[in-house]
Amino acid sequence: MKQRISDFIAKRLSLESAFVAKPKDAAFGHFCTPAAFALSKGTGKTPNLIALDLCAKLQDSEMFESVTADGGYVNFTLSLRFLDHFATKALYDNDRFGSESGGESVLLEFVSANPTGPLHIGHARGAVFGDALARLGRHLGHRVASEYYINDAGNQIELLGRSVYFKAKTELLGEKIAFPEECYQGDYVSDLAKEAFDMFGRAAFASEETIENLSGWAKNKMLDWIKTTLSEADIKFDNFVSERALYIGWDRVRSILEKNDALYVDAERKEYLASSRKGDSKDRVVVRENGIPTYLAGDIIYHHNKFERRFDRYINIWGADHHGYIARVKAAIEFLGYDSGRLEVLLSQMVALLKGGEPYKMSKRSGNFVPMEEVGREIGYDALKFVFLTKRADTHLEFDLDLLAKEDSSNPVYYVNYAHARICSLFEKLGRSPDIDTPLVDLSGGAKELLFYALLLPEVITEAFNSRQPHLVTDYLYKLSGRLHRFYADNRVIGSANEEQILKVFAVVRLAIWQGLRLLGIKAKTKM
Repeated sequence: MKQRISDFIAKRLSLESAFVAKPKDAAFGHFCTPAAFALSKGTGKTPNLIALDLCAKLQDSEMFESVTADGGYVNFTLSLRFLDHFATKALYDNDRFGSESGGESVLLEFVSANPTGPLHIGHARGAVFGDALARLGRHLGHRVASEYYINDAGNQIELLGRSVYFKAKTELLGEKIAFPEECYQGDYVSDLAKEAFDMFGRAAFASEETIENLSGWAKNKMLDWIKTTLSEADIKFDNFVSERALYIGWDRVRSILEKNDALYVDAERKEYLASSRKGDSKDRVVVRENGIPTYLAGDIIYHHNKFERRFDRYINIWGADHHGYIARVKAAIEFLGYDSGRLEVLLSQMVALLKGGEPYKMSKRSGNFVPMEEVGREIGYDALKFVFLTKRADTHLEFDLDLLAKEDSSNPVYYVNYAHARICSLFEKLGRSPDIDTPLVDLSGGAKELLFYALLLPEVITEAFNSRQPHLVTDYLYKLSGRLHRFYADNRVIGSANEEQILKVFAVVRLAIWQGLRLLGIKAKTKM
């Protein structure tokens, strides 16, 4: 059952939900509709006349306190009785507040970082973004499968093994050789080398023939580290898919491309995907002159595998530096006989991390990047998630860790948690929660508007998922918390004439904050 108030208004008017929206100016009411403009076509009536007719039909509805027409728009102010119905239902629904059923099947791929080092703060942003989308989608009834694509084929894995090999040579065996510039740096490589040396002994570093085995071993160690970091952040995946394992299907995928006239070979014996015929800026190499497939070939195999699993929709979250890959991958999907319109690619920008106004100091352990686990453990993963979700993922984000130590409205994490904890403390002081069935008949001092805003959570989470913008939830939670703080400062609660009614409103506010945070993978604080 849908729990959005706008759906009930639309049903009452026999309109599509898209025709009911919040007005830009709250003075016009809680919701409005421009339906009169569409209904006036071919009738000979002006939109304003039709709007007046709609008002006349709805004046006696118990849903509305007032219905007014203004320039063809119909504005609705909801009645307290109607809002009370939603408030009571929300409190009984509890963790199902805002939930729906009957959505699409969605395969959501995110993070997919190369297992050649620990996850860094840039990966963390994509991880948080993807996890929030998955949680929101599932709450709205979509069957979301989360997936991590392990890039474990190609040169980068061989280079990881080579890095471990030469670290052992230079640091553990004391050989006077130069550490190759192209190899991975950071203390974590030294740690891998020491662990490999302790496990396999000196013989494992006798010749470069052992690098292949070291590569596979080191890749698995890095993947375990990545999984541990994600687990600490409470970010879970349904599937981990190995690129290396998928390559056994290259010949079959290649034959489909050949059958569809998607490939050609140039004079240098490079094999190209004719992606320019499907909207790409140029054709792309899929097999090098030495017969080794390129990175794009792996992407093609993987997306063929995805579409064979027959999801309704596919969403990829990629780093912004992969923008150029979108057209070529979509071209390949078309050549494979699938509808590339079912694939969405969302981009996640990098993060600039500060501490005390200065760039955050890099960790020796990681090399030249800031590890996700280092920041997560310093400020807490819940704070990290909230801050990362305060802006669109495709825009640059800069934040100062010292901001999260402040206990005021400049720290959004503190501000929202304090609102939730404030209500929890009030109920604890009273020794009880309010009676859910208390009828709301008399609310003043802005309590009705506070209740209305708390009941907008279902609208917000639906828009956040459908637009792929979970930052709409953090923005809503910050504003709802501000309304709660202002009401608390301006109004007496305990001992007021309508105490029990206000407590019921507070219970809905608490539920909305708790649910909103939960759907972002964040635990609301009950004490501060």
